[in-house]
Amino acid sequence: MNFLSLLFLIPGVFFMLVSAIGVLRLPDTYTRMHAASKAGSLGISLILLGVIFHLPSLSVIWKSLLTVFFLYLTTPVAAHILGRAAYLSGAKPSDLTVRDEILDLYQTK
Repeated sequence: MNFLSLLFLIPGVFFMLVSAIGVLRLPDTYTRMHAASKAGSLGISLILLGVIFHLPSLSVIWKSLLTVFFLYLTTPVAAHILGRAAYLSGAKPSDLTVRDEILDLYQTK
């Protein structure tokens, strides 16, 4: 069981580290938000799966799986809302951004 636990915990910690580095190093709000939501969700999910193998009780399994379910249910919605709020408040994308696909929705005619 310790091997199976480590099989999930080590990649989970790696993805959380990648998420944290992405939040610190990426150029704009939108890419930082993407790193935090995608890699963070995967990292936490893997860590919780590692916890399930380390502490295989019914309550731990139930709570961990329910947490992963709600995490994947709410994280994309929260990231979308934060991205939309950042855009509407005037957060500028990086200079490397090629096109603005949402601009047509908010331009007044």
